[in-house]
Order: sequence, then structure tokens, then C-alpha cells
Amino acid sequence: MEIFENLSASSRLERPALDAYSRAVRDVTETLEPAVISLGLPDGRGGGSGVVLGTDGTTATAVTNSHVVRGLGNAAGSAGGRGGNGGGMRVTFSNGASVPAEVLGDDPPSDLGVVRFTPEEEPTVAALGEAENLVVGQLVVAIGSPLGFQSTVTAGVVSALGRSIRGQEGRPIENVIQTDAAINPGNSGGPLAEASGRVVGINTAIIGGAQGIGFAVPVSGAFRRVIFSLVTEGRVRRARLGVVVATQPARGGVGGGAGVREVPPNGPARRAGVRPGDVIVGLANQPVRSNSDLLALLDESAIGRDMELKVLRHGKELALTVRPREQE
Repeated sequence: MEIFENLSASSRLERPALDAYSRAVRDVTETLEPAVISLGLPDGRGGGSGVVLGTDGTTATAVTNSHVVRGLGNAAGSAGGRGGNGGGMRVTFSNGASVPAEVLGDDPPSDLGVVRFTPEEEPTVAALGEAENLVVGQLVVAIGSPLGFQSTVTAGVVSALGRSIRGQEGRPIENVIQTDAAINPGNSGGPLAEASGRVVGINTAIIGGAQGIGFAVPVSGAFRRVIFSLVTEGRVRRARLGVVVATQPARGGVGGGAGVREVPPNGPARRAGVRPGDVIVGLANQPVRSNSDLLALLDESAIGRDMELKVLRHGKELALTVRPREQE
């Protein structure tokens, strides 16, 4: 084929039908993008993403990362703003509209934060899914503002489930979703969605120097409790046992649990008689099969209350009594 004939022929091509993968990503984008916001300061410093989860009269509420709102608060404080509370923070929508926002609360252990603002028009609200229903290999889509490029869409798969990573303050964030959907600085706080457009995670971290390894806080019962507490009280109260644990998988017909690695002095667990090497398998008559199970039971209701703690020690189950303290 002669080159000019080829050039002419290409200009007459009809738009081809999208393949199934492309249709899925496009559908998620069209559904979710209007609910995604960009967070930053008026002068352009700082930055992150968020997603609108509800409206109440003239105001709207969005979820983001704790480290995003704290970073913006610190940046504002260094310039004479209200440091620590996101002073001067603004949210920007996919259509370019921008309004001031305030921080309702944030929770570093889960790396979740909530902001509220008064939009000029009623915003789109994102629907929540359930991360527990995800499977490895499933299609997921991330939307956010990486490196200042607003409304950027990336797609990939669920690479792994149940990961544990270190948050900004060194505390572990449990049960996160690992994905190879491209996540960069600025994506933090934005949604990770499955093919129906429902949000199953909030993008939170990447590993510097790595490619295709990103993490998201899962949408779960714990996620819903954290957001409810932040909206209603501005903080999350938790109980602590005073142990360092790691999930111990089930082996040889023996169920899993939370394996105790360290028992610091003067903590509730040390007073109850917990020892390194024990495996916590129950708390308050509820089974503990993993770190996530244990953390889910250590909510506000457990603070200062005597509870039965079941541990495996040298193959034998022991019942101890522990009184968790409030986490500082």
C-alpha cells in the first residue's frame, strides 16, 4: 500500500467498539469521577485526593487519608495558618470548581480522615462496596490527582489481600489491599473501586522505588466504624492490650490466631500473664484468627473492662483475664 493511500484510509476509520476491559474501566470512571475531589492549599502546596461519601443539607462530607490532612495542616501552619487543622484547605472538583474545607477529624492508626465543605452544587456521592468480597486478580480502578494531575485514572488488579504496612507515624495499618494500579504521590486519599464503581478501598501508600506496588485501606466494618466516629466525635477511641502481635496462620489442623512477639512491661497483657510465644485465639468470647480479628474487638467498648483472653501456650489453651486500656 502506497503511503498516501494509507494516510487517507486511516482518516476514514470508524471508532471501533471498546473491548470488555476498556468498557469496564470507562464505566467506573464515568460513575465515580464526579465524586472524587482534590485537596490542597490555595497556593498549590500540598496535595492529595478524596471521595465524597455523603451530603447533609448544604454541606458534603468526604473521606481522605489522615496523612493528607495532617500534611496540609502542617503546611498551612508553617505559613501562619491554623496548623494541624488543615487551615486554608480547599477541595477542587473534577469540573474545576473549588471551595474551602475543614477537617472534621483524622485517625492515624487507620490513616483515614474526614473533611467537610459547602459545594456550590450538590456533588455526586460515591457508593461503598465491601473489600471482604475482593479476590486476587480482580479488576480495580484508582482515581485521584497524582503529582497534581487531577482526575487521573489508572487500572490494575488486586495483587494481594490482608497485607500489613507501616503508617506515617510508624504504626501498623492492618489488612490493606495491595494493587498494581498505578498510585503516585497525590493519589493518597482517593478511591480504589471495583468494576461496578463501588469504592472498596482508600489509596494510602506506595513503596518508594518500586513499580506496581500500591496499597489501599479496605472498606470494611472497621472502616465504617472509624468514619462514623470521625464524623460524630472527631476522633476514634480504641483499647489496647500492650502486645506486639503478628498473624499466625492455621497449620496442621490447628486454627490461626494473633501470635505474640513482644509483651512490653506495665501493660494490660503483661499484668494478665501473657508471654511472648503465646497465640491469642479468643477475646471476650469471640474467636481471634488474625491480627485483624483482635484489632476489631479492641474498640471503645473494651476500654477498662475485664475480658477473658484465650491464648495457646505450648499447645494448651489458657484463659486469662485482661483489662484493656485506652490507646493514647
